[in-house]
Amino acid sequence: MLVVEDERLLADSVAEGLRRFSMAVDVCYDGEQALERVGVHGYDVVVLDRDLPKVHGDAVCAAVVRAGGEARVLMLTAAADVTDRVAGLGLGADDYLTKPFAFAELVARVQALSRRTRPALPPVLERDGVVLDLPRHQAARDGRFLLLSPKEFAVLEVLMRAEGAVVSAEELLEKAWDEHADPFTNAVRVAVMTLRRKLGDPPVIETVPGAGYRFGTP
Repeated sequence: MLVVEDERLLADSVAEGLRRFSMAVDVCYDGEQALERVGVHGYDVVVLDRDLPKVHGDAVCAAVVRAGGEARVLMLTAAADVTDRVAGLGLGADDYLTKPFAFAELVARVQALSRRTRPALPPVLERDGVVLDLPRHQAARDGRFLLLSPKEFAVLEVLMRAEGAVVSAEELLEKAWDEHADPFTNAVRVAVMTLRRKLGDPPVIETVPGAGYRFGTP
């Protein structure tokens, strides 16, 4: 996720709140930074303030749409008039939320947008007795609820979404952590290790030497 908001306190608060839902979130505070970020990273959702310094949010939204990627844009603005909402959606924004807003609604909208990938993926993932309920942020195995940290939850989501394909440690680091994560950290290995312990037996996360990790029983 990318949060673009010039009110730093609000931006940091939104980012921290989304991270509690196991989302990897980058933050920037003006439109110029936003254009740089979206040109480098493949975001799932961009939470975009409309009235940004340096480069207006409308221009950022148009750039995201022109890039032709899968990033969804949630426009976040104080402009609540119908004509403003229509104009924002006309620029290519996928959703529009006015300030002030309830954080629970923001999370729900971001989760909904992140599910609009190609092909569409369900909000509840199930495989090998493991159930991952994304809207409720709950995980269970064989009816037993799992108490996972945000990073463990995020790693499990990435592995389950891969549907049996191998996921490299680098990809897990990119999708479950933010841009400030140390590429040489052992955070992925530690998260996988603790996740395996919490999931219990039989093991459902396989280490593929030299390649990464794969979810699913043989």
